[in-house]
Amino acid sequence: MPELKVQVTPEATARILEEKIRTRRARIGIVGMGYVGLPLAVEFAKAGFSVTGIDTNGDKVKRVNAGDSYVGDIPSSTLGPLVDSGKLRATCDFSALLDLDTVNICVPTPLRKTKDPDMSYIVASCEEIARHFHAGMLVILESTTYPGTTHELVLPMLAKSGLEVGRDFFLCFSPERVDPGNPVYQTANIPKVVGGCTPACTMMGQLFYSQAIERVVPVGSTQVAEMVKLLENTFRMINIGLANEMAMMCANMGIDVWEVIDAAATKPFGFMPFYPGPGLGGHCIPIDPFYLSWKTKQTGIEARFIELAGYINGQMPHFAVDRVRDALNSAGKAVKGSRVHIMGVAYKRDIDDLRESPALDVILLLARLGAVIAYSDPHVPTLRLEGLSLQSSPEEDAAAADCVVIVTNHSAFDYQALVKRSRLIVDTRNALKGIQSDKIVRL
Repeated sequence: MPELKVQVTPEATARILEEKIRTRRARIGIVGMGYVGLPLAVEFAKAGFSVTGIDTNGDKVKRVNAGDSYVGDIPSSTLGPLVDSGKLRATCDFSALLDLDTVNICVPTPLRKTKDPDMSYIVASCEEIARHFHAGMLVILESTTYPGTTHELVLPMLAKSGLEVGRDFFLCFSPERVDPGNPVYQTANIPKVVGGCTPACTMMGQLFYSQAIERVVPVGSTQVAEMVKLLENTFRMINIGLANEMAMMCANMGIDVWEVIDAAATKPFGFMPFYPGPGLGGHCIPIDPFYLSWKTKQTGIEARFIELAGYINGQMPHFAVDRVRDALNSAGKAVKGSRVHIMGVAYKRDIDDLRESPALDVILLLARLGAVIAYSDPHVPTLRLEGLSLQSSPEEDAAAADCVVIVTNHSAFDYQALVKRSRLIVDTRNALKGIQSDKIVRL
C-alpha cells in the first residue's frame, strides 16, 4: 500500500510551534556563538530548552562543548553544568538545522573600508538555513544591519522554499543589546525588541523571547525593529561626538571639560551627561550609525549629523596623542625616543574585547612618532598589530616610563599608586578624578 502523507495545515503548523515553545520542547539553534550568541544560548538553556550553537570556528565549538567559556559575561561555572546536562551543545555542522524548530542569527556585520555594509556573514548563514529549511521554523535575525535587511535580503532567500511567511514559517528581527562587562544589565533583563514580517511572526517572536527574557517589546515590522537599534547607537555616537568636541574646545581654552560636564549634569531636566575619551570602540557604536548613513544615501538623504560625529570621534586618538606630545614637550622631551606606557588596551573598562579599540590607534600613532611603547592590561595578555608584538607588563613597570597614558580605565589598576610612581600621566578617561597632581594632564 502507498504511504499515507498527513497534510499539516498552516494553522496547525503555528499551533504546533506555539505549543513546543510554551512547553519548552522547542529545539533552539543559535548561529554565531560570540558575544551575542553564547549568552543568548545560555539563557535559553537555563530556561529549560535544548539549545544547539552553530559556528564555523572549530575552536569555539570545542570550548563550548568542554564547558569552557571565552565570553567574559558567561563564567565557565555557568556554561559547564548546562553542557553536562545536555541542554547546550555546539557544532560546526549546519545540517543540525534539520532537527531545530527555531534559529537565531547572531553573526558579525562589519563595515567594508568604503563604509558600506558587509552582508557576507548574514548571506552565508541564510544560505545554510535555506539549505536545511523546513515548515514550522521560526527564524530571527539579531545581527545589527540597515533597515530593510530582513524583508529585502533574508525573506527572499527563505521564500525560495515555496513556504509562505506568517503561515508556514515565521521570520523576525530582534536587535541585540549586549553591553559586555555590564554587571547589572545582561541578556535576561535587557528588554528585547522584536518585529516580524507579519503580525503572526511578531506574535511568535514575542512568545519565543518571553520564555527566557524578562520583558519583550513587540513593534509593527522588521524595519522598525532594525531602525530601533540604529537609533540607539546613533544617539550615543552623536552625543559622545559632542562631548569629544567640547573636550577639544575646553583644552584650547584651558577649561576642565570633566568639571564642566559634572556641573551640567546637576540639571534635573533637559540634560544627559556623555563623556569624552580617546575614541570609540566596540562593534556597535563606531560602526552601526554608518549602516543608517549608507541606507539614507540610497534614499537621497545625507546623514550629516552621523558623518560629522563620525569625523570628530575618529579624530580623538589623534587628539589624545597631541596631548601626550604636548605633555612631553612641557617636560623637555620629544615623543621620539620617549618611553610611553599605555594603561589599558581593551575598548572599554573591565573586558578583554579589542574590537575597534581606540588604544590600538593611539599605540600606532605614538609608535610612528618614534615612541617606545609598553602596556599593561590585566584582560589582554598579548597584543600584535602592524609590526608590533607586545606583552602586558605589570603596572609597576609604568614607573620607568617618561609618560603614562590611561586609555582604558580598568578597575583593577591602583591609580593612587600609579600617580605616586609615575613621572607624567595623560588621563584620557578621567580615571584620576579627585586626585590633584602637577604630573597629571587630563583630556
